Amino acid sequence: MRFSPQAAVAGLIFWLAPACVCAQQLHCDPCSHNFGKVQIGTSSSYSIQLSNTGSKPLRIASKSEKGSAYSFGKVTLPVKLQPGASIQLPVIFTPAAKGYASGIFTLTSNDPNSPLNMHVQGTGFYPSDPKLEVTPSALVFGDVTVGSTASLQATLTASNDAVTISSDQATNPEFAVLGLNLPATIQPGQSVQFTIQFTPTASGAASGKTEFVSSAGNSPAVERLTGTGVAQVSHSVGLSWDPGSGNPAGYNVYRGNAYAGPFQMINTALDASTNYTDDTVVSGATYYYVTTQVDANGQESGYSNEVSAVIPSS
Repeated sequence: MRFSPQAAVAGLIFWLAPACVCAQQLHCDPCSHNFGKVQIGTSSSYSIQLSNTGSKPLRIASKSEKGSAYSFGKVTLPVKLQPGASIQLPVIFTPAAKGYASGIFTLTSNDPNSPLNMHVQGTGFYPSDPKLEVTPSALVFGDVTVGSTASLQATLTASNDAVTISSDQATNPEFAVLGLNLPATIQPGQSVQFTIQFTPTASGAASGKTEFVSSAGNSPAVERLTGTGVAQVSHSVGLSWDPGSGNPAGYNVYRGNAYAGPFQMINTALDASTNYTDDTVVSGATYYYVTTQVDANGQESGYSNEVSAVIPSS
């Protein structure tokens, strides 16, 4: 039986075209880029990775750009790419006017699907436009125990004119912004402080950023955030002692934070054994322990000799 590459549905015919596997294939990563807000009179550069994902050598023959604010960086054409090889294509945004500008970078090659178009966009702003700066631009929290919280402070400063902050958008829920009641307006030359809290929910490195969207020309101002969640380490102190004379009904265990006390009883009921485990200790602390003996009439002896335990900090 012979099958025809077509199917009829409700009187309509759809031709099923086979997928094209090209011997040469030019791939861009990414194929679009947003430069964000760039000050007029300055430039911002970005590199796009070009790869030959085909099975035969690829020749990139020529390049062109559309958009007066955009240009290629240093790249020499023609260039040949072997299968699996890649190069970096630098592209530059140099705004000459205020406002949004888009552009297209085009490459021609022996890829059957040539040309390849890469779309870019960006916004130019004047130095005299209202500006919002966040300092420091990055906060590093280091190691923080999972489930606990660490806090660091940063500052937002307005210049040239008053700036109204409308939102703070965190990209990672493990980081939270505190101390800003939005919307908030900062007068030129003035600053406000805020706090970033890091509360890791799992072990491992965490990263994110908070974007402060505002009326400033360079909006959003970005605070980059990194930290590492570390598993909580549980410590305990094991105590044992020799039984006293007579026929004791049990023992009490006392703990203090300094040599010779004062001491507080930490067992919730009379301990009938001569062993006790204190699992309420805190990392990095030093504790001092004594015990007492209690007879059948409830009479309690004096303190035993004193021992100390130093708890590791991690």
